Amino acid sequence: MRKLHSRRLLAALIHAPLSVPAVYAQSTPVDVPTLSPIVVTATRVPQPLADLVADVTIIDRATIQRSGAVGVADILAGAPGIQISRPGNVGSPTSVFLRGAESRYTAVFIDGVRVDSQSTGGASWQTIPLAQIDRIEVLRGPAAAVYGSDAIGGVIQLFTRKGDGALTPSIGVGIGTYNTKKVDAALSGSSEAIDYSLGLSSETSTGFDSRSGTPHNPDNDGYHSKSANARLGLQVSKAQRVELTALTSNVNSQYDAFGYNLAKPVDDRSRLKLTTVGVNWLSQWSDTFSSRLSVTDSRDRYETTPSYYLTETNLRSYLFHNKFQMGKHLLTATLERREDHLNNAPINAIRSQDALAFGYGWTNRNHTIQLNLRGDQDSAFGGYTTGSAAYGFALSPQWRVTASAGTAFRAPTLYQLFSEYGVSTLQPETSRNLELGLRYAQGTSRFSLVAYRNLVSNLISFGTAGPCASSLGCYTNTAQAEYTGLTFSGRQQLGTVNFHGSLDLQDPRNLANGNLLARRARQYGTFGADTRVAAWTVGTEAQFSGYRYDNAANTRRLGGYSLINLYASTPISKDWTLLARVNNLTDKNYQLANTYTTPGRTFYMGVRWAPQ
Repeated sequence: MRKLHSRRLLAALIHAPLSVPAVYAQSTPVDVPTLSPIVVTATRVPQPLADLVADVTIIDRATIQRSGAVGVADILAGAPGIQISRPGNVGSPTSVFLRGAESRYTAVFIDGVRVDSQSTGGASWQTIPLAQIDRIEVLRGPAAAVYGSDAIGGVIQLFTRKGDGALTPSIGVGIGTYNTKKVDAALSGSSEAIDYSLGLSSETSTGFDSRSGTPHNPDNDGYHSKSANARLGLQVSKAQRVELTALTSNVNSQYDAFGYNLAKPVDDRSRLKLTTVGVNWLSQWSDTFSSRLSVTDSRDRYETTPSYYLTETNLRSYLFHNKFQMGKHLLTATLERREDHLNNAPINAIRSQDALAFGYGWTNRNHTIQLNLRGDQDSAFGGYTTGSAAYGFALSPQWRVTASAGTAFRAPTLYQLFSEYGVSTLQPETSRNLELGLRYAQGTSRFSLVAYRNLVSNLISFGTAGPCASSLGCYTNTAQAEYTGLTFSGRQQLGTVNFHGSLDLQDPRNLANGNLLARRARQYGTFGADTRVAAWTVGTEAQFSGYRYDNAANTRRLGGYSLINLYASTPISKDWTLLARVNNLTDKNYQLANTYTTPGRTFYMGVRWAPQ
């Protein structure tokens, strides 16, 4: 009955009318050209956004800067198809649900460096420093045939700034509610042979009491974060280029642990550290053949005190990517190796994945085809093959329909395999996805409608006692989940006003019992508008969420909510810009996790110096 229900839902969504509000993830200033931006996430090859069959959103630096946000997840929450969950302040463990899929089902990269935790599964979003991010690309839909393990729900790539042109320094300072203080500085530029970019940031806040309705330490739970990044490019010759990237982020965050003892109060803290390093050699061997050789490394460290816990994940990857462009035919061939290492006492485990992947793309007038095939050999469970096929047809210069199908998988984490709750014979979680899309683009108008169904099997969940060492329970491949939904996004300029946002109608369910998956709403939307008034850019943003359940049993309900934010910016001199924001204008009391609070009405004001 559940399968029948989901198919009827998908059919209804596909035939839904196009009269929902126009929404998009980012706005476009009135004077910005509407040239199609270049995207690299969809196929690992730079391509114009307008030529892609995949469902992709770009979030640019201007959107990030005017947001006044303190976390990457807060920016992503305004993109189509994304919801977040966070128990407490921005330093708390954060989940990002892409099309309703588990947080661990999104492959995450920073400047091409894979980041992941082999303990909790998925990227540590709370550690990624927003101040160092220049651009974000969100790919919705399975992409394991391109990226391998983890990309069941999609891929999110974050990029730091690349130097271009004359020396460009900038300094930003800001203050806000909860004694929030932010300082960042950046320097970038390029010459004929070298481009460079450096960034530093520091942020601190006394925070707010992050819990309610349960015994806990009644202090404010603040955080302090520091981050830095460096990027260097060297054009060795006309055909050879070397790139170096590095990023580091440290977050010291207070939190309220379970089991608080009023007689012996303690200040619980988590200390997080993320580092990424990448070396890339890009070669243009001929007009038709180019290659990229990459060696990347990331380390994710999480530690708590005084209740001591430490886990550290190290991922190292080697990539040899080849591109053949022959007229309208694009072929890619990739060799890739990934090595995972988890140190989580008493666990000290290593595993590797070796992969061979091929891609083929063809565009001819009204038709676009994209095919991908990849085989991964995992040292823990053996081989797994994934594939995808996508087709786009231009009905007219403005209208385009797309259809795609693909498979994906996620390998069990090393914690799920080798902890006291682990089972070494666990199999990878697998998925089969179908989606249909309709897109419209003309002038400053952009609209898209995408319906999808993603069936995930061999879902790893925590079950009863079994073959593992713990008597409390073991990880097991017993669950099955289905993610069906419709995403509508768009933007429209009317006069001098830009409208943008998204609407998601989805049904993420556990097929074993029919329950909704925890902390995901079936209805979620964003809306925004901005314009210019004299020298000011003024705008508003809104988020709307339906109810969610906090637990898998669907017995603890989290109410729906609506949030409204306002922002304004203006140049105050030739080189100085003022930004002001009000978040949660109506002081809405809402929860993203049961017994955990969220910020009330907050204010932020900052100035930025960037010589013209």
